[in-house]
Amino acid sequence: MSKDLAGRLVVTLDLDGVTDKAALMDRAVRALALPDWFGRNWDALADSLSDLSVWPEEAEGGLLVVVTDWQGYAKARPEEWETAQKVFSQAMRRTPALTVALALGGTS
Repeated sequence: MSKDLAGRLVVTLDLDGVTDKAALMDRAVRALALPDWFGRNWDALADSLSDLSVWPEEAEGGLLVVVTDWQGYAKARPEEWETAQKVFSQAMRRTPALTVALALGGTS
C-alpha cells in the first residue's frame, strides 16, 4: 500500500490466476483487509467498498483500488467479470472518495 499524489491510499487488487468469484473475493479480502464478517458475495463487496468504516485507517484521504491482471478472469468468467465491474461502478457512485481503476497490460 502507498499513497498517490492526491493523498489517497493506493491498494492493488491483483487478480492474476483468479478464475472464479470465490478467488476474487479471497483476493479482495486480503488486498483491502476486509473484516472477518465480510460475506464474500457481490453485495458485501459493494457495501465494503462503499463503507469508509471498513477501509484501512491509512485511507482517510480516499482510496484508489488498482485492479491488475484482470484479463484472465474476464475471459474465464465474462458474466462474473461484468458483475464485478458493475459492483465497482456502483461503489464509486456511492462513495466519491473511492476510485477503482483497471490496469491495462499484464500477462493474461
